[in-house]
Amino acid sequence: MLLQKEVAHDVIAYAISLGADFCELFIEKTSVQNITYNSKKIKDISSGIDSGIGVRLIYGEMALYAYSNSSKKEDLLDMVKKLAAQFSSKHTGVMKTFNFTPLSYKEIKYLPKKDVLLPQKIETFKKLDSLVREKSPLISQVSLFLIQKEQNIEIYNSEGLYAAENRPYIRLFADVVAADGNEQASAYTGPGRRGGFSFIESLDLNQIAEQTTKQALVTLKARPCPAGEMPVIIENGFGGVIFHEACGHLLETTSVEKKSSVFWDKKGEMIAHPSVSAVDDGTNDNLWGSLSIDDEGMPTQKTQLIKDGRLENFICDKLGNIKTGHMRTGSGRRQSYRFAPASRMRNTYIDQGKSTLDDMLQSVGNGLYCASMGGGSVNPGTGEFNFSVNEGYMVKNGKIDHAIKGATLIGKGAEILTKISMVGNNLEWTAGMCGSVSGSIPTTVGQPAIKLDSILVGGQA
Repeated sequence: MLLQKEVAHDVIAYAISLGADFCELFIEKTSVQNITYNSKKIKDISSGIDSGIGVRLIYGEMALYAYSNSSKKEDLLDMVKKLAAQFSSKHTGVMKTFNFTPLSYKEIKYLPKKDVLLPQKIETFKKLDSLVREKSPLISQVSLFLIQKEQNIEIYNSEGLYAAENRPYIRLFADVVAADGNEQASAYTGPGRRGGFSFIESLDLNQIAEQTTKQALVTLKARPCPAGEMPVIIENGFGGVIFHEACGHLLETTSVEKKSSVFWDKKGEMIAHPSVSAVDDGTNDNLWGSLSIDDEGMPTQKTQLIKDGRLENFICDKLGNIKTGHMRTGSGRRQSYRFAPASRMRNTYIDQGKSTLDDMLQSVGNGLYCASMGGGSVNPGTGEFNFSVNEGYMVKNGKIDHAIKGATLIGKGAEILTKISMVGNNLEWTAGMCGSVSGSIPTTVGQPAIKLDSILVGGQA
């Protein structure tokens, strides 16, 4: 137990006596180890433990938040007093008694938290580095990074809730650079899961080496991409980053409550092509963005965002529920105790369809095939986006032709949903990090291959 229940009780009771409608304590202890490896040697090893307590008071639709590294009752009481002083409440509450009942929930499965000594981790780096370099003499740089984190949380609130969860995370990053004369190109992959080093041991390192090397070499020899409106196929996995960034954030109640989302009043309406169904699911075993409970102590769930093109639900936390009336979805998330929770995505993806890649290629005729997507920028208010293509090919007469480089996809989230006319049968997920008002959190993006009838492609040819 990270905080004594008696201390939690007295702090929460004091907050309610000062007129707060709701009080919540978020207690966290997190240990992290990071290892950086490049130029065939370990460059940095860092580790540490961070712990603290966040206090949130809600008055009507207004929330106040503060945090401390102290778990002493007098320090927490003083923090509550200073918070409450910021809100001129016209009423005071009464001292209440809370019987904190441990929350019962279904715990997601995660890969075993296997203890592995540092030398074994270093040997894994050496092996992957060697496998990459063996693929081609044009490989000039291999950079590897491992992050392993274990987060323990407890939550108490004035509704009598007590909840706790242990959250192990692990992720491997591999960045490969190929060079030929003055030309160079890079490729990147970053698999991650809930669990321990057993996940790294389950990876096919040769496949990772093959995948990253191939992408870097293909891009190195690629031709400049032509620009203009054209049909585009976006491959599975990280292709889902466009839906996450350009559409997913517009379905979070942090955006909906301000009416800054183009979808704020579209529930029940058709917002996408009938082939599109989209989900935000916190319950997938092992996935990087999965949680048994959210950071407000609510069990997570599978939330159907879009069904056959129709907007079904929003991504909603407690404050979003208060402000909009939409049902909570177990989506209150935060980076750490230093942040108040907000409505955030978990594992967000376009769901499985029925089309094959060959079906899509034949229907495109001539266009662009995006085998791997990169990063980009999004206007959070409008959903306007600009995403780079890491590995792309022109499509000619329904077949994949020559490789291209320098391509970007440009559009608006609300419009792209209506232009998806085919959805593939090869759903895949990819780990990522998402930044927003409550910090940077682990999320998963995903999709099968999808076909866009038309989208603006930026290019240099």
